[in-house]
Amino acid sequence: MLYSLLRPAIFKLDPERAHRLAITALKLGPEGKPPAHGGPLETTVAGIAFANPLGMAAGFDKDAEVPDALFGLGFGHVEVGSITPRPQMGNPKPRLFRLTEDRAVINRMGFNNGGAELAKLRIESRAPSSGILGINIGANKDSEDRIADYAAMARIMAPLATYLTVNISSPNTPGLRALQDESALVELLAAVLEARGGEGPPVFLKVAPDLEPADVDAISRIAIDKKLGALVVSNTTIDRPPLQSPDKGEAGGLSGAPVKTKALTRLRDFRKATGGAIPLVGVGGIATAEDAWERIRAGASLVQLYSAMTYAGPRIARAVTAGLEALMKRDGVSSIAEAVGSE
Repeated sequence: MLYSLLRPAIFKLDPERAHRLAITALKLGPEGKPPAHGGPLETTVAGIAFANPLGMAAGFDKDAEVPDALFGLGFGHVEVGSITPRPQMGNPKPRLFRLTEDRAVINRMGFNNGGAELAKLRIESRAPSSGILGINIGANKDSEDRIADYAAMARIMAPLATYLTVNISSPNTPGLRALQDESALVELLAAVLEARGGEGPPVFLKVAPDLEPADVDAISRIAIDKKLGALVVSNTTIDRPPLQSPDKGEAGGLSGAPVKTKALTRLRDFRKATGGAIPLVGVGGIATAEDAWERIRAGASLVQLYSAMTYAGPRIARAVTAGLEALMKRDGVSSIAEAVGSE
């Protein structure tokens, strides 16, 4: 209720300034209770027990400033980042655009973040927490060896993360998506897994929605061969479905409601290609419990959102998880695992 009253004023601000205000509010506001384990939504993925399947996607908390506040909003896991070895400013502003008429966002941020050492200090200084912290790692834009960047990030962040996500699917760092090509991906994952160490956390891989069928098959085969913890399907899209907003022509990655159909299709593609042999995390256009349930039934063991919170406000996590419980009861499903891939 309060957010709906404040939203018109917030939407008059530049989107990046409004986002900064949201981070500050989470820092200053009282932290709610994180979701409790042992309820009907608890599920295990990659050997990790998640209190519920809903997570905050990477991109909201780029510098690991407010993960515990996000747990307090009801998210079962929080993925911070993308974090790069060295600090970088990202792309020139303006670089973040609300497409209000479409309930969407276009961003061309360019992995802006304070770098690995700052994030490491923040994470190390947190109070002990049972929250599932994913750390999304990237490479610097000007790096001469991006695979070495990912390996360095895995080495630094492995002791701090519940899981690591290798992000090679952002459209805003030139050439980054080329690491999804088969030979480059094999080399990259080998370097990351070696740097993580044998006792390190599971490694997830975040892929783009803009993939050809042959790419889906190759990535699936490699992910299974490398025994990855999960595939995160998917990042923002460079495609442009019909849009209404005046900012629809801005360059960058599109997220939010218009991505829903494509992200769901790509999830189904990966479910078919993997045969359920590797967990999938569904991302893109999820705004309601029904959206999350559809993604779970299509094969997602976990789901994430970000853009939808821009429009629905901070209570969205508890609304989605409460709705998921109701949908489980409606469909006579006793666990999230039972529902995965049941469509």
